[in-house]
Amino acid sequence: MKHFYKIIYLIGLVSFSQNLNYNLTNLKINDDRPHYSIKYAQGNKVVFTSYLLSKNGKVKKSGGSPVIAVYEGAVSPDGQITNHKPIEIDSKQLIGNVTSATFSRDGKQLFLSAHYNAKDKPKGTFKATNFTIKVGEYVNGKGWTNFKVLPFCKPRYSYGHPVFSTDGKTMYFIANIRGGKETTKGGSDIFKVNVLENGSYSEPKNLGSKVNSYSREMFPFVSNDNTLYLSSDRSNGYGGFDLYRCKMLEDGTFAKAEKMPKPINSVKDDFNFIINSSNSSGYLSSKRLKGKGDDDIYYFKVN
Repeated sequence: MKHFYKIIYLIGLVSFSQNLNYNLTNLKINDDRPHYSIKYAQGNKVVFTSYLLSKNGKVKKSGGSPVIAVYEGAVSPDGQITNHKPIEIDSKQLIGNVTSATFSRDGKQLFLSAHYNAKDKPKGTFKATNFTIKVGEYVNGKGWTNFKVLPFCKPRYSYGHPVFSTDGKTMYFIANIRGGKETTKGGSDIFKVNVLENGSYSEPKNLGSKVNSYSREMFPFVSNDNTLYLSSDRSNGYGGFDLYRCKMLEDGTFAKAEKMPKPINSVKDDFNFIINSSNSSGYLSSKRLKGKGDDDIYYFKVN
């Protein structure tokens, strides 16, 4: 069927505690445009990114390229995303082409990964194509506004895909920081910073060789049981980007990343895995075969 796609697959792997039955559904919101970077929000909602559309349904462009925007939608009992619309961002903030977005645990702050713009570009020379992480607040009548670049983001490096631990005390993100003992191994690694009580942050710390590889790591997510999920295009995968998971150890470090099984992974790009607090359902993005034309968001249930 054109708008409905399910896979049921029984898996038995030694590294998993039990056989898991994953049921995947291609969501109705998907079409020939990309849909990805999904995150949980407050009030049984999610946010995700896709192309910004005009009133007549055409893709808005800037400089000849599609504009990427953040959408928010409600979650129905069957996992479908309904009533989705772009979140309200103050146009004076000049925020464009957001690759990912997430809220603080209390919902009072919005964190984005986006390019520098005329309001926040650093002094001197810097790479205009680099992404950085910005944080803003909601003001009635303006929407999300007063965005500031996080203090640990250096203009010569790229930063993105911010997410928080369950207690909100740790932020995880990707970056290509070079030099010193925290240097990136591949194209991008997963880092973390401590979120301090005064609203400041510790210096970035690389999660190390058990998590990161000499390839690219992207889209971290930490579940309620302190499992880190990530996407990587490292060797020995199924194809393209694959999904991996690492269990947090007692000392706060992570065990070696292990590849997740099919049908969570496929021979095409699979990324941006998130799972609910009871580990019973969640979402991922994929460009797998029999999709709708680009990156699609899939809802899954674990039985």
